[in-house]
Amino acid sequence: MAVRLQLYDLQEEGLVTARSQAEGRGRPLKYWRLTEEAARIFPDAHQGLAVELIKSVESLFGAEGLEKVVNKHSAVQRAAYTELLANTRGTADRIRRLARARSDEGYMAEAKKDGRDWLLIENHCPICAAARTCTGLCANELRVFQQVLGEDLKVEREEHILQGARRCAYRVSRR
Repeated sequence: MAVRLQLYDLQEEGLVTARSQAEGRGRPLKYWRLTEEAARIFPDAHQGLAVELIKSVESLFGAEGLEKVVNKHSAVQRAAYTELLANTRGTADRIRRLARARSDEGYMAEAKKDGRDWLLIENHCPICAAARTCTGLCANELRVFQQVLGEDLKVEREEHILQGARRCAYRVSRR
């Protein structure tokens, strides 16, 4: 109850918002998230630097130069994830390992079984400011997931933080 009262106070200050969602029996769950206004309490100079660098690369080298930088980043990710998933046993193991790797990178990721499919859920986006400036980062990330998880699986983004969702969620299903 004490935490709930603190959250309501933060909500009155405009620092958090809540969304209720019914999940089975009982009271609906409340999902809380920080607002843009809360950024003043949690400053992140890295995001400002990343945005500045993206704009500088595009200014100096054009859209093609920026695309090359984003593609290089994707190649590095793909190589790292491919090595990480090299000795996995089955779909569940691949997705869980990828979620662990993404969590280590700051995405607060988790893998959840959803019927026959899996969900790769990222509850935080440490590159959100950069991704708003350069949408190619998100598009390439989706391609990287598809490539490293394998041709036997299909990866689709169902929720996207940049489109107002509280998280990014990817459905992974058998082809």
